[in-house]
Amino acid sequence: MSSTSLEDAPLSSLPERPVSSTYPASASTLDLASERGRATAPPPAKAPRSGPMADRLFGWAAKGAALLTLAMLIGILLSLIAGAWPAISKYGLGFLTSSVWDPVQNEYGGLVMIYGTLATSIIALVIAVPVSFGIALFLTELSPSWLKRPLGTAIELLAAVPSIVYGMWGLLVFGPILSTWVQQPLQKLLAGVPYLGALVSGPPVGIGILSAGIILAIMIIPFIASVMRDVFEVTPPLLKESAYGLGSTTWEVVSKVVLPYTKAGVIGGIMLGLGRALGETMAVTFVIGNMNQLNSLSVFEAANSITSALANEFAEAGAGLHQAALMYLGLVLFFITFVVLTLSKVLLAQMKKSEGTKS
Repeated sequence: MSSTSLEDAPLSSLPERPVSSTYPASASTLDLASERGRATAPPPAKAPRSGPMADRLFGWAAKGAALLTLAMLIGILLSLIAGAWPAISKYGLGFLTSSVWDPVQNEYGGLVMIYGTLATSIIALVIAVPVSFGIALFLTELSPSWLKRPLGTAIELLAAVPSIVYGMWGLLVFGPILSTWVQQPLQKLLAGVPYLGALVSGPPVGIGILSAGIILAIMIIPFIASVMRDVFEVTPPLLKESAYGLGSTTWEVVSKVVLPYTKAGVIGGIMLGLGRALGETMAVTFVIGNMNQLNSLSVFEAANSITSALANEFAEAGAGLHQAALMYLGLVLFFITFVVLTLSKVLLAQMKKSEGTKS
């Protein structure tokens, strides 16, 4: 045997090992085989495209759904006008300014109900919007990760509580607390003070416009807070991180970055809550007092709302002017919601126009 070792021999002089089925193929050989297999394999068959008839059917279905919604809206409006026409022809627009509601004398006016609806909804918005904004801000910017999900779920669960439960709680629990710890101390404190004393006057029974407004605020907070949280989370993180990197505080980031980016969604959430407050029935019926007289402008005064009047009287109203007056109230509520929606659209358009002017 030669003294030259096998390691020192050149590679060209080494005998090649025949490839047989007893030796496994190398990785490079398998890769080459798989590439050749892919090159020779036919491409996967594509699903046949739907023809133009399917596109036309889809377009007709979408258009039909939109037209059906519009037809339902017009049908509701026409049915309200037809049902309220006897009251419209007798009272006209004077129905909106009259506070007389006397089924015995067959005299009707909707001022008390309109005032109660607007007053309770405004009180609910004044309370609910700041609270909802704070909840959404905390959940998106300040909350620790372990608290974000359970707190968000708990807030959303409040929206699932039936309105009659809120009404019973307001009448049996919240009303006495409001009367004992809020109304009576305020009446003693503001006794003899012009205007402010009249604002808190009334029997301390815990039911009235303020109580209904607070209950409505509790009911609409989950809706507004959930929408605000969702739109705040849509803000690109790069924008917020850039603002933080420039030294902005949390409030500056929210007010100058998040709110301008999500203002349409924020206003939409507020309008959603306002619509819920305007249309709420059972909770308001329990705590507003259901009195068809307006003795003062006190926030503790018992009053009535459009929805509460409809719920209490429509089943017992006889065919004629009484039923027509209630339909007139429904028509007024329809127009109030329409005006609120129109104002929100105008506000969004003005905000977009001002942005274009600044740029």
